[in-house]
Amino acid sequence: MNFGRQIHIKSPEELKIMRDAGRINAEILATVKKLIQPGVSTADLNAAAEEVLQKHGCYSPFKGYSQPPYPASICTSVNEELVHGIPSKKRILREGDIISVDCGTVFHGFVADSAITAGVGEISEEAKRLMEVTQGALQAAIEKMRVGNRTGDISAAIQNYVESRGLHVTREYTSHGVGRQMHEGPMVPLFGTAGTGMPLRPGMTIAIEPMVLVGTHETRVLRDQWTVISADKSLTAHFEHSVAVTEGDPLILTVP
Repeated sequence: MNFGRQIHIKSPEELKIMRDAGRINAEILATVKKLIQPGVSTADLNAAAEEVLQKHGCYSPFKGYSQPPYPASICTSVNEELVHGIPSKKRILREGDIISVDCGTVFHGFVADSAITAGVGEISEEAKRLMEVTQGALQAAIEKMRVGNRTGDISAAIQNYVESRGLHVTREYTSHGVGRQMHEGPMVPLFGTAGTGMPLRPGMTIAIEPMVLVGTHETRVLRDQWTVISADKSLTAHFEHSVAVTEGDPLILTVP
């Protein structure tokens, strides 16, 4: 994928728009999460997301993205599918599955991007721990979104949190800037060295997204040219928030 990597510093007015976009994105994920249960198809989840987008007069930056064009408004990645799973009427959720839902919203020209992982019915202790660690890595990374830190501090926080708990971060996919484009600069890997990389400045907005695997950091892409799975087919999880650097505490844009 060719990401536009120019960095855009957002004004306070632009951050307000991104915050509004983020609230809509959070509403979509909350709506979808309520539907996650055995017997539901991933296409059903996509349809529910599109209803919320239409209600707010928004659209998804995912649909039609890249080549081949991504065909849906959300990504639904089940179990060993790490990211970019395509919703389908044939993919029916089963008891014990875990599903990552990645969602984007374009509102007044600005993008919100966030993701959750949720269990389907009763899930294994391994799956619960994987989700807890991935969510914890996201929070650890958000804490580094402060003036005086660098992008490497975000990367190192994710890697150290995950690997110290015996799990793995992907090397092929990264966190990224977000704003008028879904993918802006800076690119922020999920591994790295604290104190390195680009200095964080007020008005920088980054979609921070730990992507965590149980058995390996290695991945492969399926024949649909989108769905990314763990190379050993072990469980995976994905949590994401769009976050702004301010003069004070980090501002999470994609919460209700």
